[in-house]
Amino acid sequence: MTITSVSNFFASGMSSGIKPSGAPDLALITHVDGKPVTAAGVFTSNKMTAAPVQICKEFLSETGGQAAAVIINSGNANAATGEQGKKDARTMASLTAEQIGCRTQEVLVCSTGWIGYPLPIEKIKSSIPDIIESLSPDGGLEAAKAIMTTDTVPKTIEIKKDNFTIGGIAKGAAMLEPNMATMLAVITTDAEIDSSSATEMLQDAVSTSFNCLTVDGAESTNDTVLLLASGESGPTDKRVLAEALKEACKSLAIQMADDAEGSTKTVFLTVTGAATDTDALKGARDTANCQLVKCSWYGEDPYWGRIAAEMGAADITFDPETITISYGDQVVYANGEAQTVDQQLLKEHMSGRKIKLDVDLGQGFGTAQIVTTDLSHEYIDENMRTS
Repeated sequence: MTITSVSNFFASGMSSGIKPSGAPDLALITHVDGKPVTAAGVFTSNKMTAAPVQICKEFLSETGGQAAAVIINSGNANAATGEQGKKDARTMASLTAEQIGCRTQEVLVCSTGWIGYPLPIEKIKSSIPDIIESLSPDGGLEAAKAIMTTDTVPKTIEIKKDNFTIGGIAKGAAMLEPNMATMLAVITTDAEIDSSSATEMLQDAVSTSFNCLTVDGAESTNDTVLLLASGESGPTDKRVLAEALKEACKSLAIQMADDAEGSTKTVFLTVTGAATDTDALKGARDTANCQLVKCSWYGEDPYWGRIAAEMGAADITFDPETITISYGDQVVYANGEAQTVDQQLLKEHMSGRKIKLDVDLGQGFGTAQIVTTDLSHEYIDENMRTS
C-alpha cells in the first residue's frame, strides 16, 4: 500500500547523514530501467521558493512533462541557499541520472527540513550509489520513512481500479497551509495519460485535498506534489482516473492532519449557505486558523461563540440571525441564540479524534470544506526550537 504498489516503479530510503539522529533522510523513486514517463507537478505559491522547486519547474518545462525518477532529501530544505542551492539540486539530479541511465532533466528533486542552511551535498553525493543499489519493488515504505521530518508515521496510499493502480507517499506535519502545506507527495500510476491532462488532473486533485488543509496558517517554501504515470495499463476513463487521483490526495492530506505536530483533533469544517464559494472558503479558512477556536477544540469545548465571531469578522456576507453552527449532529447555535443539545452526545463527539463542524451561513449556495487541527501545548514545544 505505497508508491511501489504500481508495477515497475521502484523505491528506496536510507540515511545519508543529513539528520544528526541518523534517521533515514534520503529517498529515491524510479521507473524501471530509468525509463522516462509522463510527469506533472504542483508547487508552493510562496515567493520564497526553495531551489529544488525552481529546478523541478525548470526540468518539467524542458522535458515537456517527462521524468524517470524523483530524489528527495529530508532534514534540510535547501531553501534560502542562493545559487549554491540550485547548483546542489542540479548535482543531486545529475548524479542520479548518470547512474540510472537517463537525462539530468528527467530526475526531479525535492527537499524538506530546516530553511537557510547549506545542503550537505557531499553526504548526498556519497550516498547516491547506495540508494540506487537498494532500489526495490518493495521499497515504497522505506522511501516514505526517509522523507519524514517531524512526522511520527509514514503516509502512504494505494488505490486499485478496474484497469489501473495509483500509489503514493507523502510527508507533512506542520506549516500546513495552502497553497499546499509544508509537505511533499509523490504519486505513481500505470494509467495512460498525456502530460497536459496529468497536470490539469493533479491541479484539480490538489485543490480539493492538500489546498483544503491547514494546521497553522503557514505556507512552506518547498511544497511539492508530483505525479508519475507510466501508461503501462493502457487508456482509461479520464473521469475515473481524475476521481481516483482526488481520492488518493484526500487520503494523504487527512493522514497529514491526523499526524500534525502536537494535534489531538482532526477537524472537518464544512461551510454551506454562503453568498459565494469564495465567501465560504474565506470563512472556513479564517475560522480554521483562529488560535482561540483551535484552543477550544483542544479543550474539547464546543463553544460556538468563537466560531460565530470568526465568521462575522471574515469580511464576508454575514447575518448573525441566519447562521447555524453544528458539532456532529448537535445544533449548538441557530436563529441568533444558543440551542438545547444532548450534552452527553456532544461531549462524546468532542472527545473523539475526529470532530465534524458544520456552519450554514444562510446567505446563498456557496460551499467550502477545510481539514484542520487543534492547537496544543506540544505544538508550541515543537515549534519553539530552531535547531
